[in-house]
Formats: sequence, C-alpha cells, structure tokens
Amino acid sequence: MKKLMRYFFQGLLYIAPLGVTTYIIYLIFKFVDGLLKSYIEEILPLSIPGLGILTIIILVTFLGFIGQTIIARPLMSIIDKIFKKAPLIKVIYSSIKDLLSAFVGQKKKFNKPVLVKVNIISNLEKLGFVTQTDLSALKITGKAAVYFPHSYNFSGELFIVPSEHITPLNIPPAEAMKFIVSGGVTKV
Repeated sequence: MKKLMRYFFQGLLYIAPLGVTTYIIYLIFKFVDGLLKSYIEEILPLSIPGLGILTIIILVTFLGFIGQTIIARPLMSIIDKIFKKAPLIKVIYSSIKDLLSAFVGQKKKFNKPVLVKVNIISNLEKLGFVTQTDLSALKITGKAAVYFPHSYNFSGELFIVPSEHITPLNIPPAEAMKFIVSGGVTKV
C-alpha cells in the first residue's frame, strides 16, 4: 500500500504542475478572448476561439507602434499631466505605470541582481534587485534601494541598505527572479 501511495504522489508531482499551468493559461485565454467577444460577434456572426486575443494583440501592437511616433508622445504627455494632478488617480496611475515599465519598459528596473548582507553577525544574505543607487532626494547617502521579491508570490519589500553590503551578481536578471520566486528551488 505504501508503494502504491508513493507512485500516486510521484504521478501527482508529474501531472500537477502541468495541469495547473494549463488550467491557468486556459482561464487567462478565456478571459482575454471574451473581452471583445460581443463586439466581434456584432461584426462577424460566427464565433472563432482566439479571435478576441488576436484582436487585442493587434490593437496593443498598433498602439505601441503609434506610441513610438511623434504624434502620440505629446498626447501621452498631456494624459500624464492630467492623471498626475488628480489626487487618487495619480497614485494608481503612476504606480501601475512605474511597475509595468520596471518589467517591460525601455528602462527596466529589475536588471541588477545583487546579494545583500542583511545580518552581519550571522552572515545572513538575501537576493534582490538594486532599483536606485542615488537616494539624495530622500537625503540618504551611502545607501541604495534594493527590492526583495517574495517567494511564491507577486509581492516584495524595499529595503534601504548600506552600499558596502551589496554584492552584484553576474547572472541574468530573469534567472535571479525565477530563483527568488521559486524559493530557491529552481536552478540558476
């Protein structure tokens, strides 16, 4: 019976990550595909799975192309100014914009993986990403801002640490993030 249970759990170990990943992709696909479903069905009387996603990809790509032109930059500048003046909207808009640009923008912020000594006595160290080296706007000198993502979560903490406690790592940022988010289980 123990052997049978061991085989069951081994099978579960093989199938669970595949099944959960497939299910999450399916849910995302279904949600995104359904966003424009009613509009597309008004134009085309037939239902084609994936047409909503294809339409969204084309629209976002076109918007990105337009955004790189001279015409769109002044328009985005005006929208930025308007949103940055509205009290509550300013916080939401700028936070989302900064977070997205940190991952996919031209000025990626999580591109400097580091090892930080967080406890000198026990030599405890954490992996993180330097996000700011100049903190003079906060009237802080000799320190840097380091973001520490949480394992198995899409959150993290920002620490201000002495620069001498930071050791740059010569590994790709994506590998460092994968290592941290997996709780150190994934090999770098």
